[in-house]
Amino acid sequence: MTKNQFTKTVASTFLLLSYITSAHADNTARGLEIAKEADIRDTGFVDSTANMKMILKNKQGQTNSREVKVKTLEVTGDGDKGLSIFNTPKDIKGTASLTYSHALKPDEQWLYLPALKRVKRISSKNKSGPFMGSEFAYEDISSQEVDKYTYKYIKDDIVNGIDCFVVERYPAYKHSGYTRQVAWVNKQEYRAEKIDFYDRKNTLLKTLTYTGYQQYLNKFWRADSMHMSNHQTGKSTTLSWENYKFKTGLTEKDFNRNSLKRAK
Repeated sequence: MTKNQFTKTVASTFLLLSYITSAHADNTARGLEIAKEADIRDTGFVDSTANMKMILKNKQGQTNSREVKVKTLEVTGDGDKGLSIFNTPKDIKGTASLTYSHALKPDEQWLYLPALKRVKRISSKNKSGPFMGSEFAYEDISSQEVDKYTYKYIKDDIVNGIDCFVVERYPAYKHSGYTRQVAWVNKQEYRAEKIDFYDRKNTLLKTLTYTGYQQYLNKFWRADSMHMSNHQTGKSTTLSWENYKFKTGLTEKDFNRNSLKRAK
């Protein structure tokens, strides 16, 4: 190789690296842009209540169900607060879960166990554990704040006939059970249509699909059904939602630890 050829090779390599770096930066910025737009479109609901039926299915296809009342309080400048109260089956009736979601620090979560009549705090390192025996982890049920992840736009794609952005997001929380998530985001409404979850070994673990979206208050989209399928165990959990109500007058007092014991 001549000196001139070597110089040209080095120059070409630098140009290629520069292009790759620039493309990566563009995709990162675009991924963040999509996440921010999705967040803006779901801001302003103030509070909500809904009835949720949780259907657990094991590998053999056997099912059992739970009925849950879910309350949410929107928090400006931080993550939302959520309260889930289990009404059935009888052996767990009165069990309640309280979540304070945060953008830049670990979420805070508590569980009230009526049989023991005490409130148990969920360890900040245990967010990857299953929520009430379901295929949803504790970190899946907390509000998905923008700053919880870093992002990268991957491509455009069509899922279930819907034109979507495909965005990869990487948990900023060091104790997350996931290395990454791949989300299909509806281009028109900026709502998630499907999310793939990859475990700590970067192997596909679960897929969450949303169906039956309804719009409330001419702005906020909520899915009638959320189906989480575990590819490694063959188990699944379906959350069916109904009776959504917004701006019901809930306050901070409805979401403190004492409220867990009297939650209905």
